[in-house]
Amino acid sequence: MSEQRARPDVFDVAIIGFGPVGATLANLLADCGLSILVLEREAGIYPLPRAVHFDDEVMRVFQTLGLADPMLPHTHVSPGMRFVDAQGRLVLDWSRSPDVGPLGWNVSYRFHQPNLERVLRDAAGGRANIDVRLRAEAVALDQDGEGVTVGFEDLRCGAPRSARARYVVGCDGARSLVRRLIGSAQDDLGFHEPWLVVDAILERDLPSLGDHSVQYCDPVRPATYVRGVGRRRRWEIALLPTEDPLEMTAPDKVWRLLERFIARADARLERAACYTFHSVIAARWRDRRLLVAGDAAHQTPPFLGQGMCAGIRDVANLAWKLARVVRREAADSLLDSYQGERAPHVRAYIELAVRLGGLINTRAAEAAVPGGLSRREPARMETIKPLLGAGLGAGIQDLVGQVAPQPILADGTRLDDHVGYRFAALLDPSFHASLPDALLARLQEKDVAVVTDPAPALQAWLATHAVHAVVVRPDRYVLGAARSVADMAALVAAV
Repeated sequence: MSEQRARPDVFDVAIIGFGPVGATLANLLADCGLSILVLEREAGIYPLPRAVHFDDEVMRVFQTLGLADPMLPHTHVSPGMRFVDAQGRLVLDWSRSPDVGPLGWNVSYRFHQPNLERVLRDAAGGRANIDVRLRAEAVALDQDGEGVTVGFEDLRCGAPRSARARYVVGCDGARSLVRRLIGSAQDDLGFHEPWLVVDAILERDLPSLGDHSVQYCDPVRPATYVRGVGRRRRWEIALLPTEDPLEMTAPDKVWRLLERFIARADARLERAACYTFHSVIAARWRDRRLLVAGDAAHQTPPFLGQGMCAGIRDVANLAWKLARVVRREAADSLLDSYQGERAPHVRAYIELAVRLGGLINTRAAEAAVPGGLSRREPARMETIKPLLGAGLGAGIQDLVGQVAPQPILADGTRLDDHVGYRFAALLDPSFHASLPDALLARLQEKDVAVVTDPAPALQAWLATHAVHAVVVRPDRYVLGAARSVADMAALVAAV
């Protein structure tokens, strides 16, 4: 697609890896006006399923890119997950509402990753400031005071190539070259288990399988069922210590494991592969002009469906900061807030995923179910929304680090569509009227969207937290709140 474009000698940002995380970052940075080089070693999109879930926060990022509508036909709204014991009794119910949630989208979506990647790559192909080099493998990164020399191999012919970028972001997966060159160790959260992942396509509708994902908490053979889009279904099945992962992908062995769920005539196998699920977080996400995101920065067991989500949150946090630094609107130190905010947030998800992964025997189930609940009734689980770690904040701190809601405004527009990809000040009308003209002028100078819409959901949110204004960052997290003109002045100064 972009192989035919004129190529500048120096790019603002080079991205290593063109999976969902790298492609999302490329589109976000391009929308900030930066020139982007993407290096991807593969020739095309991997054709088989991998990630299968994203949430409302990720859909909100796609909305920011103008890609929510193209994504929706490739999704299925998930009603949630159930954990059952070896006898089939419900232990933990994590059902999701079928209604649109406070972020403006459904809480849980299933998808087929090749379709999602096609939407993201097509969008990148339509942005003239993104230069994608397929079959290009990064091999060296040399930093200096002005930027990074990126050495890569053109795998089509074996020729060495190089390019310059002011910053490099490694979205290059669990075996990340960029993380290794940063020199980062990894913090091990203690979960490492081999599982067989089977993707199948049903030959006919099987309503008995249900739409809920199911975690089978069987101490002998834990397993997970996931309803995908269309007739796609996934089973993840724990391997025993005596089993050879290579042998377990043979069709006959796969079907022997699946026959507790479906008959051979019910589906055809699309893929069977063994993976070791890990729980690790890189100790360093940045070294000067090198940064990592997604699986290059952290890995999680799949039990929350938050692996890809976490990576897209990473780049949503990073993109606007990187753009401000490159455009000389902020000091390089702004990038120090990236790991500080994201690492504790992703740790909360990984720790919960590890805990849920422990629901594989009676003692683990007892430990994982919240204390004080009767074991005669299934426990209920609510979706978590962790706070960002310590980083940016100003004014009243009560809401700092929370993801802001996305109400529908009085004219029927979603808040983010009205605001665009920038800071926003959400104010009650009377407080707005009391602000000095000089402060309002500063908001305009800094290109902050000022929203005084009387939409009940917006004004109720402000009233619930006893604040008159909230400033929301481009990644839709709260920078801070205001109850006074002085608070508001502090917020404007921090933008």
